[in-house]
Amino acid sequence: MAEAARIPDVIDVAPAFTLAEVGAMNLRFAGVDTAAMLAELLIGELAGRTAAVSSFGTESAVLLHLVAAIDKTVPVIFINTQKMFGETLAYRDELAERLGLTDLRVQRPDPYRLAARDPTSLRWSFDPDGCCEIRKVEPLRAALAPFDAWLSGRKGFQGKTRAALPRFELDEGRLKVNPLADWDKARLDAYFAEHQLPRHPLEAQGFASIGCVPCTSKVLPGEDPRSGRWRGWDKTECGIHEPAFDPAF
Repeated sequence: MAEAARIPDVIDVAPAFTLAEVGAMNLRFAGVDTAAMLAELLIGELAGRTAAVSSFGTESAVLLHLVAAIDKTVPVIFINTQKMFGETLAYRDELAERLGLTDLRVQRPDPYRLAARDPTSLRWSFDPDGCCEIRKVEPLRAALAPFDAWLSGRKGFQGKTRAALPRFELDEGRLKVNPLADWDKARLDAYFAEHQLPRHPLEAQGFASIGCVPCTSKVLPGEDPRSGRWRGWDKTECGIHEPAFDPAF
């Protein structure tokens, strides 16, 4: 398991894709089977240029299994905010071993940034956006620096901010791929069963979407899957994902 270096203060990223190119990708792969699309990209034009980013949450096993079936050497980035559930860390290790992932990269927040901006480790309680910025957004930006594209496990059914989720987006000049954008819960559950994938141990306790310990709660019946994140705050995303838009035009 690779450990990342200290996060630099400024990371210059040359755009690898344009909005027009992202729109063309959405048109090109409209209706194409998910596994076939991933194989064409990961073995073809995006080979060696792409990382998968995973929270190792309740549904993460599906995308990771799809990727591992194509190429187990695709880098998988996990952001350890240092406020993760112990169950998530154990599940990460179990799943990586089960799938045979050979390049799991763990990125942590810069300790100097934490000391300066969150010395009490309580920033989540009064500034959750700022906490996410230093513990997740900045580390991910650093981890993605070597790549032109990345895979996200988001799905359109997860909440209102993701309802219009396209397969391809532009993200700070990179191609962001959402292979499971059009998958629903039933299809995910069927995939878990078909491939006998292990479930996150907290899912059975009512946690439908799992992030950091202080900002994750159980989901009540009838609530959308992400309602247990940042409960009580006007916040639905950690900051690594902007509200979805479709760049196909």
